Amino acid sequence: MIVRRVPERNATKLAAPEQLGLFTVWRYHCLFTDNPAPLVTAEKTHRAHAIVEAVIADLKASALAALPCTSHAANGAWLVAAAIAFTITRAVGITAGGRFTKAETATVRAKLIRTPARVAHSARRQVLHLPKRWPWADPWLNLWTTVMTT
Repeated sequence: MIVRRVPERNATKLAAPEQLGLFTVWRYHCLFTDNPAPLVTAEKTHRAHAIVEAVIADLKASALAALPCTSHAANGAWLVAAAIAFTITRAVGITAGGRFTKAETATVRAKLIRTPARVAHSARRQVLHLPKRWPWADPWLNLWTTVMTT
């Protein structure tokens, strides 16, 4: 059994001063393993599995929510399309930078991909007008300049 103690960073989970508990500052994660590796290596392997599970949960919350289908071939094609869309969305989030580097794909789609912009034509050019005081303008511009310069 491996017990990992990490500081609580979520202020909403900390108890109110009048109701202090025993474990208000720390979170404890417990895992059972039969991994013969040293403690640090076994715990690192377990955390790597947690990352994969987060990716699967993110896929299930988006494109894989439509599965299962009655056709095996359709499920395979849908899975490939979902993996490609997930990878592109993650690349968009990482390229945009800031809080989007670790954001879920639904957040990246809602804040960066579904851009509330207006396309105008002027002097044989297309001009994209972004909203004024848009909170995600800087990450979107980081993404735009990276894509347009490569």
